[in-house]
Amino acid sequence: DPTAAANSIRTRDLADKMSFNTIKTGMLLAALSGILVVIGGFMGGELGMIIALVIAGGMNVFAYWNSDKMVLRMHNAKPVDEHAAPELYRMVADLARRADLPMPAVYIIESEQPNAFATGRNPQNSAVAASTGLLQRLSREEIAGVMAHELAHIKNRDTLIMTVAATIGGAISLLANMLQFRMLFGGNRGNGVMGLIGALAAMLLAPLAAMLVQMAISRTREYRADRIGAEICGNPLWLASALERIQDSARRIPNEAAENAPATAHMFIINPLMGRGFDNLFSTHPNTENRIAELQQLANAMGATGAPTSSHSQGPWNQSPSGPTSGPTSGTGTKRRGPWG
Repeated sequence: DPTAAANSIRTRDLADKMSFNTIKTGMLLAALSGILVVIGGFMGGELGMIIALVIAGGMNVFAYWNSDKMVLRMHNAKPVDEHAAPELYRMVADLARRADLPMPAVYIIESEQPNAFATGRNPQNSAVAASTGLLQRLSREEIAGVMAHELAHIKNRDTLIMTVAATIGGAISLLANMLQFRMLFGGNRGNGVMGLIGALAAMLLAPLAAMLVQMAISRTREYRADRIGAEICGNPLWLASALERIQDSARRIPNEAAENAPATAHMFIINPLMGRGFDNLFSTHPNTENRIAELQQLANAMGATGAPTSSHSQGPWNQSPSGPTSGPTSGTGTKRRGPWG
């Protein structure tokens, strides 16, 4: 039975993704534990190491179960429902059905920069967040492409490792700031070699946090999410157009919450950072032009034509709620319905 065989392959692929992401998450948590113990030794000797080990264990458990809530809180994301944001909520619900996913929680971030991210430890406990800038500046079709991309991350089980990496990267950066603060006020005076080592650790921790995030997050995940997201929304050109416009805006419009928590930058569909300080260390996104080129090639293969139809001068919420009623033709020439059809 071809259908049964295809389902078996999908189930096996999903199991492989879950296993791989679980291993990567475990390695990341172990790395945090080791760093915390070493820092505890610098700051408090043997007793400091014991205290740090206890703290590390607690942080590991907390990060697994609560890192998604922490990231949403970092960006002041507010939950919305079908009454507070009916069009966005219905759009996500329609796309989730097309992706064969449970309905994720929907959040809105108060930020002029158009951007979005997904979070959650599994599809049953997931969320998507879109900025007010995204909703105001992009067309309906472009927003559908962005939301489909984020749902693809949920479908691919990327969100657990992405969210834990953001939390751990932020924790290590915080420790670096604490050590630097301690150094400024003479905390390492008279400690000889250990004081010097602690000073060097303070300088290296922020780059180390970035390195851990980059090791945990593969750039290929973005290409994979682009491809699957394009299939979910029905037209790769919608997502390609959205990426181009978000990239242009992200270069001009700051995202202060992201600048204050640069370790979360990899979660966004486009790097939200402006390149200040250590920002570039936390850049894990592939080149946007390359992503657009890949989507254009996919559109040709699918037989998809036509850029987003809505005006770029106004957001989709000022337009007719009906939206497009059909998507592009598939590679076989069969008409594919769009998310509002």
